[in-house]
Amino acid sequence: MQRVIIHVDMDYFYAAIEEREDPDIRGKAVVVCMYSNRGEEGGAVSTCNYVARGAGIRAAMPCRQARSLKPDAVFLPVRKGFYEEVSKRVMTILRSYADSEEAFERVSIDEAFLDITRSSESDFNLARDIGMRIKEEVKAQENLTCSVGIGPNKLISKMASSFRKPDGITVVRPEEVQDFLRPMPVSKLWGIGRVTEEKLAEMGIRTVADLEGHDIQELVNVFGKNRGTWLRKAASGIDETPVRERDASDQIGRMASLKHDTRNWQMVFSLLEELTDDVMNRADARKVSFRSVTVTVIFSNFKTSTKSRTLSHPLADRRALQEISRELMRQFLAETSMDFRRIGVMVGSLNERMGQKSLFDFAGA
Repeated sequence: MQRVIIHVDMDYFYAAIEEREDPDIRGKAVVVCMYSNRGEEGGAVSTCNYVARGAGIRAAMPCRQARSLKPDAVFLPVRKGFYEEVSKRVMTILRSYADSEEAFERVSIDEAFLDITRSSESDFNLARDIGMRIKEEVKAQENLTCSVGIGPNKLISKMASSFRKPDGITVVRPEEVQDFLRPMPVSKLWGIGRVTEEKLAEMGIRTVADLEGHDIQELVNVFGKNRGTWLRKAASGIDETPVRERDASDQIGRMASLKHDTRNWQMVFSLLEELTDDVMNRADARKVSFRSVTVTVIFSNFKTSTKSRTLSHPLADRRALQEISRELMRQFLAETSMDFRRIGVMVGSLNERMGQKSLFDFAGA
């Protein structure tokens, strides 16, 4: 199947969160600074909104210089812990759209790759619909915007997400890759820094088209075999690296959409069983047990609610996971008359299995 990869990049993440928290600063230049121990006179810009960027302010710029460029800007200190909490919620949304837990890769606090080859059926029109649903859900749940790039690999999707910022979506189909890349300056090619750009300029290479057409042996002579080969492949839009979680997670979860917004118990429990089976299969593959079970419901109005059960001992039993998940879901159905849009199951507090346990071993848990 033709791979379909999405890259999601939150728009000016820290500054956007600050605008959300204080609507009075919207429309103003907002600069989030990492202050040094010298206070507001020291430190550097962490990020800023597009109004500030229009005044020439950039990330890593000394805060003093930023103040000189835009004295009336709103300068705020970084609140990394708070931003991380928002990021966790955003990443939960994004992860739920990936084909599997392993098909999700968090790149940083505000961006991630998702492999949606299976769910899109390798159809880039369906992929665009998925990208729009992601944008819609992030906006509805967190009141933040993101830019989405969709392509046949990570390289193209990453570059596509930057093509229409902020709040954009760009789809680059396999047959469009060369037309997308060739006119760009080489500095736009993901993975090329200033030093490499300067060396390429000395070789008369200024656009991606120049790089694609350049003699590969000369690239290898200048940059070495691995780097030279990569440069030529990247200029042709070739990237075979997989989407995969960078660090082992202490959670295993799966979320999926119902065919339509509903609270029909047969449809809900049918999907719930599919999700619990998938989660248990992944726990079996990793040979881990779990001590917590969480069921998540996203309602038709995009509000999210969770219910969790903490166990007294680690558990690794399919029937137990199904029963606990059903019980938590029954509580949701009893408490609200609202339709469900998406549901999810997650197990946490993972432990390496010391031996199989059954439901009956923990009847009183």
